[in-house]
Amino acid sequence: MEKDPKQDQHQTNIENDNTLTNRQGHPVTNNQNIRTVGNRGPATLENYDFIEKISHFDREKVPERIVHARGAGAHGYFEAYGTAGDEPVSKYTRAKLFQEKGKQTPVFVRFSTVVHGLHSPETVRDPRGFAVKFYTEDGNWDLVGNNLKIFFIRDAMKFPDMIHAFRPDPVTNIQDARRFFDFCANSPESFHMVTLVYSPWGIPANYRMMQGSGVNTYKWVNNEGKAVLVKYHWEPKQGIKNLTVKEAEEIQGKNFNHATQDLYEAIEKGEYPEWELFVQIMEDGPHPELDFDPLDDTKLWPNDKFPWLPVGRMVLNKNPENFHNEVEQVAFGTGVLVDGLDFSDDKMLVGRTFSYSDTQRYRVGANYLQLPINAAKKRVATNQEGGQLRYYNDKAPGQNLHVNYEPSSMGGLKEAEQVGKEYTPHIEGDLVRESIDRENNTKQAGETYRSFEQWEKDELINNLVNDLAICPKDIQDKMIALAEEADEEYGRRLRDGIAEKTNTASNSNEEYAEEFHPLGAINAKKAIQDAINKGHDAKPY
Repeated sequence: MEKDPKQDQHQTNIENDNTLTNRQGHPVTNNQNIRTVGNRGPATLENYDFIEKISHFDREKVPERIVHARGAGAHGYFEAYGTAGDEPVSKYTRAKLFQEKGKQTPVFVRFSTVVHGLHSPETVRDPRGFAVKFYTEDGNWDLVGNNLKIFFIRDAMKFPDMIHAFRPDPVTNIQDARRFFDFCANSPESFHMVTLVYSPWGIPANYRMMQGSGVNTYKWVNNEGKAVLVKYHWEPKQGIKNLTVKEAEEIQGKNFNHATQDLYEAIEKGEYPEWELFVQIMEDGPHPELDFDPLDDTKLWPNDKFPWLPVGRMVLNKNPENFHNEVEQVAFGTGVLVDGLDFSDDKMLVGRTFSYSDTQRYRVGANYLQLPINAAKKRVATNQEGGQLRYYNDKAPGQNLHVNYEPSSMGGLKEAEQVGKEYTPHIEGDLVRESIDRENNTKQAGETYRSFEQWEKDELINNLVNDLAICPKDIQDKMIALAEEADEEYGRRLRDGIAEKTNTASNSNEEYAEEFHPLGAINAKKAIQDAINKGHDAKPY
């Protein structure tokens, strides 16, 4: 059939579902060349498609996280057992996601390293983040923790100083073991965590084969408004694997994305990683019979007194469709709890609860909770307005849009009716700036050291000696004193190892006090000279 010439006069660019457009919806007919006067230029300023493309490219990265910048993530589900050990879970909490055996709740999990930047190697000596977002029927719950079950400090006031000491030097931009140990030697509560981080537990083999922990102490609240203290623990069904520093160096030389690739490929092959969730439960209160405070993040709760109770399992079965939209823009916060879960008076938890949500508003924007990866998978209706990148009104059907406040009798939002009894702990005391009682900074470090296998002890001592040997003597002495207080053998081996290392360097006229020395790096300064000596000459072109 012959074409109607009138149709040809009104023909626009032909497009289908696969046609490239700009953000205005205009089909892009030439994505290879900007518009120029002649094919050599100059270019003209009205290159709209190019200007939109390049200006968005200039802004396509949000600021990276201050901590936990390097991460990987996956979707999955949590399946409840309906019990806590042998008892109905309702005895301890009214949180709906735990109540029914077999009940599944969608989750998104982000694993991460802590100190270094977005593209740092995944073999660094560093704690690993283990954050889980539960999209529950009552809204989101974020369980934000690490692979290790304790922390360096017990008071949030010290958190920025700790991270500053562990991150690269502000002048050289090189991580320096002397700064790390300067902070830790003068913060004795960190010694148990140092013992773990400098052992093979400081370099997990990958994300699938590492534990997870909520680290902080939380509370569970039942329907009668009674509360218990609770700790969360994730145990991998794949087993636990850690690396020595030499093994980590060999892996890093071949693939510095190995943990991200391992997680992605396992899920693509249908080898879905799985963890079982356990809780430890303790009656609320200070527990003076213990030699530590249950709110102290630098302490483990002994499992012979507070057994691990299984409450469910988590399976990761879907990779992200877009890394930036999901892994990079996912936003967690320790304050994101649902009914039946509550805060304890843990000082670190209070600080994290402000900091985490605050940093998400800085990084992603005031409306970060409207992004699909962060949005609750249920109805949301608020009186919040405006803000950068707001793209829908989270109002209720039939809500009077003129009323963005509460209370109102003109068709505004109403408060929910509370069913469970309110938890109302009694609090009294003077307002002070003091550390908690029962600091007991080294006992559990000694217990951890004695629990290590011989190869783990050897690796711990070698790693500590390597980094402490470059530190000033007063820092060495403080760290040795903490080790001696924790365990006689631990202290003796550390003292002897440092002495031998420094004597060997002195006898060989070796300048061992390297100017800069990242954590766990062996012969870091030698690597600089190796690059010069082993580099191949090339002629200019």
